[in-house]
Amino acid sequence: MDIFIWLIIIFLFLYEPVYGYFDYQRFKERVRRNPIERIKYYKKVMLGLWIPTLIILGLVGFGQLTLQDIGLRGITINTGPLGTWVTYITIGIAILYALLLIYYFVGSKISKKLKQKIMEVTKQDLEKSKFADIMPITKEDKKVWTFVSWTAGITEEIIYRGFLIFALTYLFPSLSIWVVLIASSIIFGLAHTYQGVGNVVRTSIVGLFFAFLYMGLHSIIPIILLHFLIDYVAKIGYSEELNLK
Repeated sequence: MDIFIWLIIIFLFLYEPVYGYFDYQRFKERVRRNPIERIKYYKKVMLGLWIPTLIILGLVGFGQLTLQDIGLRGITINTGPLGTWVTYITIGIAILYALLLIYYFVGSKISKKLKQKIMEVTKQDLEKSKFADIMPITKEDKKVWTFVSWTAGITEEIIYRGFLIFALTYLFPSLSIWVVLIASSIIFGLAHTYQGVGNVVRTSIVGLFFAFLYMGLHSIIPIILLHFLIDYVAKIGYSEELNLK
């Protein structure tokens, strides 16, 4: 099993951080000439996430790993790894954030004023964003973006929380849980090199928060749902009315 674990880890260091970065630069040039390239790019991104995920699930199918090893189990509050305060504060923040996302999602459907406000904030963000080209604009983009959101939620949590935390603990049993969580979060952040250095740092912090939540809930299932919500709600403020040029 060790060889497969190492191969997956090497893949995580090379595919998204290196290939993904340069592929995104090529995509930016293509999409400015032909907006249909955005959907093609979405499909490529989803494929790149599902390949390592299916390999991990294959290891489960062949009995090398269990579903419990990669965090696919029922929720159990576990204060042991991080302590009571860190665990419950993390869970509390996650609940509040999920409620806020639901508010924005539902509110944008029933309140034109709220949706307009979200679009205004989005337009401001676009002016300084290094990855605006990837965001869904047309109705067709947004339909596929829903699948992208589910793919990211499911695959990235299986890969970077469930599998990677297990793999680092398995390969380096002497490491403290804090080092493992930080290392897995940095690798998660590096998967977003195409977004620029600032967003790699921010994504690493988000990954660390997700890792804390995983430790506290002993399951990646609620994190999959939260991750999906974050990515899905992101499409609300984007539309063909925004000037992306």
